[in-house]
Amino acid sequence: MMNRSALLLAIAAVPMLSGCVRTVASVVTAPVRVAGKAVDWTTTSQSESDEKRGRQLRKQEEERGKLDRQYQKHLRECRAGTESSCAKARDDYSDIQAISPGAYQPR
Repeated sequence: MMNRSALLLAIAAVPMLSGCVRTVASVVTAPVRVAGKAVDWTTTSQSESDEKRGRQLRKQEEERGKLDRQYQKHLRECRAGTESSCAKARDDYSDIQAISPGAYQPR
């Protein structure tokens, strides 16, 4: 009789233990999931890196275009005889050289 009641108790306990098994499994795998999330947050994917580089290049190109327009304006004024514009054109040219990867070729 004791054996039979223990068996019935064990069978009745199985549905209740399934939740415990899931909980134990969640607790055991939690550190792995947390570590995985931390790695995702701290690393940059190749596509994210490419997007960031593209934004940086576009910003640099905009700045170079702005400086070039300014340089061309001051150069025209210098050729027209305005001495202060000649100095400004030289400064603009130096600024363009500083942000350009290669040699600047004025138009």
